[in-house]
Amino acid sequence: MIIGDRLRGLREEKKLSQGDIEKRTGLFRCYISRVENGHTVPSIETLEKMARALEIPMYQLFYDGEEPPRLASLPKRKSSDDIIWGSNGKDARVLSKFRRLLGKANESDRRIILLMAQKMALR
Repeated sequence: MIIGDRLRGLREEKKLSQGDIEKRTGLFRCYISRVENGHTVPSIETLEKMARALEIPMYQLFYDGEEPPRLASLPKRKSSDDIIWGSNGKDARVLSKFRRLLGKANESDRRIILLMAQKMALR
């Protein structure tokens, strides 16, 4: 799909001139012409302005139909909470206990524990 062709078609369907779009968006008419003729690729912000000027939802700039397209059924992704160790379940209880015990240790002991954990992680 060429976005310029789509914008021109929607504009002409609504019986609006490039001057009308210029007044509604604040974009220069020559810029609107360059977009419609494929000489310039509009930014998302520009497309939002154009959709508002044409009084249509933005998805209609990319899709010809009354309803937005249905999304494909995608597999459920794990959220960041599921990915982070210690965010739930047994791991969360272990982490909580570890934090509580580390809070009771003095600074030099915490440094030793951290050094040991780093060496164990490198194995």
